[in-house]
Amino acid sequence: MSCAQTISDYALRSLGYGERLLPRADITFCEQVVLIGSGMIWNIYFGVLALAVGFFLAVALGLGKASPRPWPRRIASTIVFIFRGSPLFIQFFFAYFLFLSLRQLNITLPFHGAAEFRWLTDAWAGALIVLILNTSAYGGEIFYGALRSIPKGDVEAAEAYGITGWNQFFRIKWPTMLRLAWPGYTNEAIFLFHATTLVFFSAFPVRGQRGDALYYASYFADKTFNPFIPYPIIAVYFIMLTLCVIGLFGLINRRLNRHMPQAPARLRIRPQVIR
Repeated sequence: MSCAQTISDYALRSLGYGERLLPRADITFCEQVVLIGSGMIWNIYFGVLALAVGFFLAVALGLGKASPRPWPRRIASTIVFIFRGSPLFIQFFFAYFLFLSLRQLNITLPFHGAAEFRWLTDAWAGALIVLILNTSAYGGEIFYGALRSIPKGDVEAAEAYGITGWNQFFRIKWPTMLRLAWPGYTNEAIFLFHATTLVFFSAFPVRGQRGDALYYASYFADKTFNPFIPYPIIAVYFIMLTLCVIGLFGLINRRLNRHMPQAPARLRIRPQVIR
């Protein structure tokens, strides 16, 4: 089988399209690259959606921890403590059995009939919820620290100009908080994409058992008895994904700091060639 035919058969297998049977004998390097790359679709799905939703929850948790009112502060602090203080794998474990218990209750809702909560026990939803809550807790602590680091002079100057309340937050605190928190949040985004590999070890079944990148890497390692090919392949995929995250978040960081003075250019020493 040519590499072009392999791409046609297996490029979208993790989504349920293409050849259903996995190669069992005479496994080629191209097949490993294509199938592991196909599984990366699920890892990108988990990472992108968890970041997209978790960003807003993280901001809410950061504001809750910084709130002068006790109840929002206690609720936000408890959520952050639970999800930062326990391993992500344990969170997957408890969440799966919680969603499985809700599914077995067979609760009847007036607008949906018998709601079995079956979708919560699938990886595309249940594992995604756990990743959202986990990254929200870490991101919330990052944004809370950024809020505490806002210079008091900026706030006092805003109050002197009569800028108070939500107007002060969106015009003074919000851009400063993002600028201070963005380098730390970039690291959290990278760690989140790496953490998506833990879905393979969790109890959540992937739709149709088609698997993510680590599923295919583990499969090839078992079939070929050579883990030194599939696991470096998945490492290269994640390195490329990390470079994409760094590049995208770097562009946002430059946008957030566009008003800041730029660092002076480095002095380049060019020794003359001795004639």
